[in-house]
Amino acid sequence: MRASHTRATDGLTIRPMHADEIPLAVDWAAAEGWNPGLSDAACFAVVDPDGFFVAERDGVPVATVSCVNYDDRFAFLGFYIVRPELRGRGYGLRLWQAAMAHAGSRVVGLDGVVVQQDNYRTSGFSYAHANIRYGGRPAALPPPGGSSRIVALSDVPLTDIEASDATVFPAPRRAFLRAWIDAPGHVGRALIRDGARAAWGVIRPCRAGSKIGPLVAERSEEAETMVAALLSAAGDSEVFLDVPAINPAALALAESLGLKPVFETARMYAGPIPPLRIERVFGITTFELG
Repeated sequence: MRASHTRATDGLTIRPMHADEIPLAVDWAAAEGWNPGLSDAACFAVVDPDGFFVAERDGVPVATVSCVNYDDRFAFLGFYIVRPELRGRGYGLRLWQAAMAHAGSRVVGLDGVVVQQDNYRTSGFSYAHANIRYGGRPAALPPPGGSSRIVALSDVPLTDIEASDATVFPAPRRAFLRAWIDAPGHVGRALIRDGARAAWGVIRPCRAGSKIGPLVAERSEEAETMVAALLSAAGDSEVFLDVPAINPAALALAESLGLKPVFETARMYAGPIPPLRIERVFGITTFELG
């Protein structure tokens, strides 16, 4: 059920966004330097069509936020943006409260930019780990060899991808994975070694260059092979990789590619999450939806 409009005495209206309005939040994210993917809006809307909110004054958007409910236990918050010239007036806080109300009793995750992390702590969020965005023109990697082979991710049963994803993400996200793999411009690959899936990932075109994410692998050498396969689909473009800082093998991979740190967030949670195999995460899917 879609939340209803709320209107305050100062004329601020908070309402859910329609699917065709979500690109506004993506455009604002681009203006903040977050470099979203070209098909992100359509993929994000699949998860929870009621999870995107806008605050307006006199019909003009002043702030956006998303809080998508993955299931009845977990939600993820993103796109928390107030127009720069209107910050400090309380608009963001009221929109935040509407988003958290949408999450209800669910555990909520987010990737907090440095300047907002103290505010998130006062709202009940606890620090889990840093994420570092690496970017640049990557060094070439050798093609896979030995007993491994690369296949299209769409040729791997979705149940297999879901099972792997469940070890690294706090909630099931079947609809999102399907949309993410099939989105225009997205290229997914899987590494098959000795008859079993050893790594998988997606690369997608963004406002600038391309991003790899997710990138999930059992071992660092398999992640390296996976990156080589994905880079071959990107051409000669700038590439970005969002890496959990508590995975030293992922940091080493990004640095071996010649990429440089360009941005940092903190993964934070309000409430407990199941144990995750972060050592398998060599690239985070997206800062906006986890």
